[in-house]
Amino acid sequence: MAAASSLTAKTEMSTQSSSPALPKPVVFATSGLGGMMGWAIVHPANTTAVRMNLASMQGTKFSFMAMIRENGVMSLYDGLAAGVWRQVFYATTRFGLFETCRDILHDIRGKTDFAGRVVVGAATGATAALISCPMEVATVRMSNDATLPVAERRNYTGMYDVIKRIYTEEGVRAFWRGSVPFSQRAALVGVFQVATLDQFKGMYAHYLNQTKNSIPNVFCSAMTSGLIYSLATMPLEASKNRMASQKPDKVTGKLPYTSTLQTLRTVSANEGFLALYNGFLPYYIRCGGHTVTMFIFVQIMRDYYKSMM
Repeated sequence: MAAASSLTAKTEMSTQSSSPALPKPVVFATSGLGGMMGWAIVHPANTTAVRMNLASMQGTKFSFMAMIRENGVMSLYDGLAAGVWRQVFYATTRFGLFETCRDILHDIRGKTDFAGRVVVGAATGATAALISCPMEVATVRMSNDATLPVAERRNYTGMYDVIKRIYTEEGVRAFWRGSVPFSQRAALVGVFQVATLDQFKGMYAHYLNQTKNSIPNVFCSAMTSGLIYSLATMPLEASKNRMASQKPDKVTGKLPYTSTLQTLRTVSANEGFLALYNGFLPYYIRCGGHTVTMFIFVQIMRDYYKSMM
């Protein structure tokens, strides 16, 4: 353990000394742009995951081919604009704040260890989720609207329309429905990504003779890391989707889901615990795929910036 810690510290010191720190505006800008470009690629998987996850809530059986026949292939991109705008806030703040806070913590403590990364990853993930929650609500609603019964559809025409109507019809608080499970999920993603991504990079470099931080190495590590945190966070993702898309009861006027724990209990009791994992495969493709594409885009942009200096 001591030898491993010493090796990690030496690696970090070497990395920090050989790679000059990027200006903070570049850190935030590349984080946001990388998140946006990565999301544009994986958005269809997210749409499929949301629709599969909410199908049991609507009392229907999900069929991918039926969805395509009824709504067309382009329906997979419903809510893309809101999803990309979500990354403007989420990816920019999550990864920009992570690197900024990590560096500040390093200056204070004189080291960057595993525990510090975990704490910073959880805190910045939750903060980014709270900031970007309005765009998350818009993304969930636009992605799923076409699958609702005709009488229940909100028929949003675009991102401006969904934002305007949520504000005028439901009030500002509606933008933060599902913010608690969203923040909890984001905190767990921060923890699991930090805890496993670098570990798998080293494992695959050693056992598969990959070059660390090469595209094959990043791909394998991100997809393995994505599998772990997808399993851990899917119930929170399901809770967030239901809370973000719910409507008040027509008789009582009350919302069916009021908190993360109540949502988890209600769904498990009425539909079975595995209902919380409806849409897991596309959710995993989204998580792992976005991690891969985002980090590759971020690295390309940062390498290009350094080459222009």
